[in-house]
Amino acid sequence: MSDLPSAIHPDILPRLDPEYVAFHNIHLAHRVPPHTIPWHPDIRKAPYIPGGSPIRTVGAVKDISLQNCKIRAFIPEGTPPAEGWPVLLYIHGGGWTLGSIDTLNSFISRQCKDNNCVSVALDYRLAPEDPYPAAVEDTVDALKFIYYNGKAEFNANVNKIAVGGSSSGGNLAAIACLKAQELTPPIPIIFQLLIVPVTDNTASVTDERYPSWKECQNTVWLCEGRMMWFRNMYLPDPATWAEPDNSPIFASDALLAKVPPAFVSVCELDILRDEGLAYGEKLKSLGVKVEAKVYPGAPHQILGMDAALKVGKQQADDAIKAVGDAFNAA
Repeated sequence: MSDLPSAIHPDILPRLDPEYVAFHNIHLAHRVPPHTIPWHPDIRKAPYIPGGSPIRTVGAVKDISLQNCKIRAFIPEGTPPAEGWPVLLYIHGGGWTLGSIDTLNSFISRQCKDNNCVSVALDYRLAPEDPYPAAVEDTVDALKFIYYNGKAEFNANVNKIAVGGSSSGGNLAAIACLKAQELTPPIPIIFQLLIVPVTDNTASVTDERYPSWKECQNTVWLCEGRMMWFRNMYLPDPATWAEPDNSPIFASDALLAKVPPAFVSVCELDILRDEGLAYGEKLKSLGVKVEAKVYPGAPHQILGMDAALKVGKQQADDAIKAVGDAFNAA
């Protein structure tokens, strides 16, 4: 095995998509994994992963400061429909610890451009400075702002709100769909886009419910050590791990049955694969419409590599189509 800090482990190398392997060896193998060094906020200043497509040109981009967070709205060109633009709130990943409002702006702006919707990026508070429940609170605040102020701020149709996210952002998106039902009055969400989501913060390599944790223990990008580091940064008290606000799979059946249709997008060589699929199956068993797709040979983080990897482009294309289909059907 190479001495490079992020060299691909021999356990996982033969199973990875060859195109990803070539990309990783050039662009990622030299990067020092954050969980292997002492924490400092400057870790967040590391360069973004290359391989993403350009940010799309849209009608307008508007940054809005909320009480504890910020949102960025990508607004389509042209005249909005009489009822307003549909809206997608998209929440970045990074283990509740890394990432920013700039993360995945390429994908978020493409949602705006391709689906003629207002696409909103959320800059939520991060751990360890702001552990749970800060990220959940900021997600709900952003959702409430869109619902109550979206029409005035960016010509939104607040009856066509979708929520999505990647990884820890997928976790927050799933939780937002649960929390929306508990608000007075409830906020209607028509669709959820869950890309490589964390759905069970009690999962581990000894957990027989989710074989992917053991199978992908040494995978690239999100190995067991990195995932547990993220979890402990955000959820320092293990007593909170099973709470539905952290592990949506443990929400009540009555609440889960009320969530909107979902597209669950997971990667074959991701430690989170099986908990994402299990969440989709649980929703489906309760009567929620769910489409799930597994991307073969792919590790956790490929959505942001859509210009470099065919499998990354496919994941992005499928996510764009899923949101567009949901808006068209609503």
